[in-house]
Amino acid sequence: MERARLTAFVHGHVQGVGFRWWTRSRALELGLVGTATNLPANRVEVVAEGPRESCEKLLAALRSADTPGRVEHVAEQWSEPRDGFTGFQER
Repeated sequence: MERARLTAFVHGHVQGVGFRWWTRSRALELGLVGTATNLPANRVEVVAEGPRESCEKLLAALRSADTPGRVEHVAEQWSEPRDGFTGFQER
């Protein structure tokens, strides 16, 4: 099973609406570790590591209409996992 690291920058109305909590819940359901962090300009950075298929499912969820708030755009980057995370944290 291929492991991957997904970094997704989520743009839109995604702060103050429970987006990070929702993302953490989806990631944990998929068995992923990582973080969801508020950034300036109403963005959230999501970093998730685990099976590539699970990361792809999280990415699809981030782009879906089921998220809290309003997602306008998700920019993705893929890299090798670094295995530095324990659990999934909101920052």
